[in-house]
Amino acid sequence: MNMKTYSREEIESVLVKSELIEAVEEGFRQYSAGDVVVPPVGHLGFDNPPGDVHIKYGAVKGADTFTIKVSNGFYDNPQLGLSSSQGVILVFSQKTGVLDALLFDQGLITDMRTAAAGAVAAKYLAPEHVTAVGVVGTGIQARLQIEFLSEVRAFTKIYVYGRHLEAVNEYISDMSAKGYEVESVEKISDLAKAANLIVTTTPAREAFLMAEDIQPGTHITAMGSDGPDKQEIQPELICNADVRVVDSRNQCFLYSDTSYALKAGLIEESSVVELGEIVSNASLGRTGDQQITFADLTGVAVQDIVSAELILAKLGSDSSLSN
Repeated sequence: MNMKTYSREEIESVLVKSELIEAVEEGFRQYSAGDVVVPPVGHLGFDNPPGDVHIKYGAVKGADTFTIKVSNGFYDNPQLGLSSSQGVILVFSQKTGVLDALLFDQGLITDMRTAAAGAVAAKYLAPEHVTAVGVVGTGIQARLQIEFLSEVRAFTKIYVYGRHLEAVNEYISDMSAKGYEVESVEKISDLAKAANLIVTTTPAREAFLMAEDIQPGTHITAMGSDGPDKQEIQPELICNADVRVVDSRNQCFLYSDTSYALKAGLIEESSVVELGEIVSNASLGRTGDQQITFADLTGVAVQDIVSAELILAKLGSDSSLSN
C-alpha cells in the first residue's frame, strides 16, 4: 500500500481561493443532480467544554475515490492557544477500498470549503452592488467568509458584531490590516440595517437575526446552525425571504435554521431550492434588486470530496510534497 500523508502546511501551500470556489460550485451541482452519494451526517456533541464532532462522508458516482472526514469544533480552544477547528480527511479507492491518502489538515479544508460555499451562495444570491457586509461572529469563518466573498463581490465596508470586546477589537485589527474598513456595532439590529449582505457564523442556540431588521435587497447566509439545537435566524425572517436556499434538503429539513421555519409551519418544503439547482439554473436565484434572499449552509460531504480531489491533484503534481 502506497498511502500518502499530507500536513496542514503542505495542503495550505496549494490552496487557491478561486479554484476552491469553482470546485465547490461544481460539487453542489453534482450533488443536486443526484450524482453524489452522501449518507446522513454523524454527530457527537459535548457541553463541557462546548464542542461538536461531525463525520461526513460520501462519493461521486463513478469516481476513483471516496472520502471520509472527521471535523471537530471546540469553541473554547482559542483560550488555550489552539484553533477551534480540528480534523482529518481520509481518501480511499472506490475500486479496492485501500486508503490512498490522509489529509491531516487540522480542520483547514473544512474551514476553506465552508467559506467557498458562502462565496458560491453570494455569487448567485447577493446583490450586485454590496454597500457593506455585516458579520455576526469574530472567529475563523468571520474572517474567511470575507476573504472568499471578495472573490465574487466588490466591497470594502464591514460591520461586525461580537459578544466579547477583545475578540471584536482583534477582528477589526486583523481585517483592517487586509484593507477593509471595519466598524463594530453594539446591536445586531444595527448591523442588519447597515449591511445588504449578512453572514452569521456562530454556534448560537437561539435566534438573534430578526425579520423586522432586514432591509429590502439584503442577502443573508447562515453558516452556524449545522447541528441539532443550533439556531441563528428567526423563522419569520426565512418566511419573509423571496428566495430560500439550502445546501442540502436532506440535512436542512432535519436541522438548521430552515428546519425551525418548517416546524413552525411558516414555509413549505416545496418553497426551498438547493444551491446546486441554482448553479444549474441561475434564474432560481436572485432576480430582482429588492428581493430578500436567504441561504442556509450546513456543510455537505460533497464539499470535502471535491476539495480533497482538487488538493490531491495539485499535491500529486509535486512528488517532493508526499511521504
